[in-house]
Amino acid sequence: MLSKSAARAFFLSGTLLFGAVFIWLTVDTFQRIPAQTNADDLTESVARGKKIWEENNCMGCHTLLGEGAYYAPELTRVYERRGPAFITQMLKDPEAVYPGQRKMVKYDFTEEQINDMIAFFEWIGRMDLNGFPPEPTIGLAAAAPIAIPGGERPQIFTQVCVACHSLGGVGGTIGPALDGVGDRFDRGYLMRWITDPQAVKPGTQMPKLGLTDEQRNEVVIFLSKQREGGL
Repeated sequence: MLSKSAARAFFLSGTLLFGAVFIWLTVDTFQRIPAQTNADDLTESVARGKKIWEENNCMGCHTLLGEGAYYAPELTRVYERRGPAFITQMLKDPEAVYPGQRKMVKYDFTEEQINDMIAFFEWIGRMDLNGFPPEPTIGLAAAAPIAIPGGERPQIFTQVCVACHSLGGVGGTIGPALDGVGDRFDRGYLMRWITDPQAVKPGTQMPKLGLTDEQRNEVVIFLSKQREGGL
């Protein structure tokens, strides 16, 4: 059993020790912030994007870096998940991307404002957040691997097309499933459709995605290989 003086000394030494550890951890954390947040890449465009985010109260619906509302999707890794083409279309006209399904306001942003928002999301997405947000696990155990003709899906297909279309049972349901689409349409038609859907079928719900030539070629080649009997 400790005497009063020994107990006092134990308490004081423990307090000083753990206080020093806490201060050291705090200093170490602040020293790591510039590298983990890519502070050197904080451009004027990123700063303008952050200002747009705050002025339009985007956190009233969305969550970013764990802060905000949970009414709309979490956006910390949205640049990685969806890419600039999808983000651009959502910021231009959310209703055109998800007809009758999304309640996001159409803000009528200028091209420069959209580019600033994309720069902001890209910068946020490259932060080292020690594994946050975690990868989703719901449904992964039950998902069986499905062989898809045409090899690996192009990144732009995974980021943009699956928001509305499904392939192999995976993806959205707003647009038609793309299984066997290579049997129904040739490459020329697919290219015209992806380039400007309204020019092919006026009134269609599919928006003009504004993809680059390289992205369109990737998607068209991939879709042309989606045949019922494989390659």
